[in-house]
Amino acid sequence: VQLQASGGGLVQAGDSLRLACAASGVMPRVYAMGWFRQAPGKEREFVASINWGGGVTYYQDSVKGRFTISGDNTKNTWYLEINSLKPEDTAVYYCAAGGTTAEGMRFGRTPAYWGRGTQVTVSS
Repeated sequence: VQLQASGGGLVQAGDSLRLACAASGVMPRVYAMGWFRQAPGKEREFVASINWGGGVTYYQDSVKGRFTISGDNTKNTWYLEINSLKPEDTAVYYCAAGGTTAEGMRFGRTPAYWGRGTQVTVSS
């Protein structure tokens, strides 16, 4: 399984971005996909997750209302739409999948597969 994240960049506060994660290869035990982020000097944290096939989603409290996770099963790709970006959203964003459910990701279970990450930098 290979996950490739894209869509990051340098933006200004208030801007929007759409991150994408494309999965390739056989993906056993993939029930859900998610996004995590790691800011400089901080631990990696959960951002959002969605069950394979759509439907149930989970978000970190600080991003609710600004971030939207979605997926396209036909393309093995999922997305993170980020609106009203803030400087504190600056981080490397990682996509992840498999090994647990969307709820599991939300409550600390570690996904099985990880992408390399895409940098999001928000200037004030």
